[in-house]
Amino acid sequence: MQTQTFVFFGQVGSGKGTQIKLLMEYIKTKDNRDIVYGGTGEEFRKILELDNFTAKLIKDSMNKGELQPNFLTTALFTNVLISSLDENKHLIADGYPRTVEQSESFEKMMQFFKRENIKIIYIELSEEEAMKRNLLRGRADDTEEGLRRRFNEYKNNVVPAMNYFLEKAGYEIITINGEQSVEDVHKDIIKALAI
Repeated sequence: MQTQTFVFFGQVGSGKGTQIKLLMEYIKTKDNRDIVYGGTGEEFRKILELDNFTAKLIKDSMNKGELQPNFLTTALFTNVLISSLDENKHLIADGYPRTVEQSESFEKMMQFFKRENIKIIYIELSEEEAMKRNLLRGRADDTEEGLRRRFNEYKNNVVPAMNYFLEKAGYEIITINGEQSVEDVHKDIIKALAI
């Protein structure tokens, strides 16, 4: 298996995190190379634990349901690549890029790190289904109003960030029906990736 680069897109409730875990487990059965997980959510949580001024500012914008500033998200993602990526490791990007500006940065990073044949996995889910799933999870920030804000943020910023790669050489967007069972979504991803 050649080294692979995967970028996951899917709105809140699409089961993206679960599918990433399943894909990582699957790759480990096929190939003994390391996988670098570039999850910006995880990186932001590390900062929040520091409980410093930056953490306070991040918390404020999170409470408003806003995306974090481009420079911050890009810095965190870049840092993961600098500290962990080499030519023999697979890469999974999760939560990055989320704006067109970040997509432009991502493209430059991939050129710099000599990554080719990048596969974008888009787990598609209707807003109705996403609303149902998120309200069932019962998280404190998952109110109907909060979710609608996140859906709008997704439509206005994240979808254009993904569409940036539509006509780009070396990028393939694979759309997966996210309304199926976890197992079927996983099967469809593996089938589409042909790995």
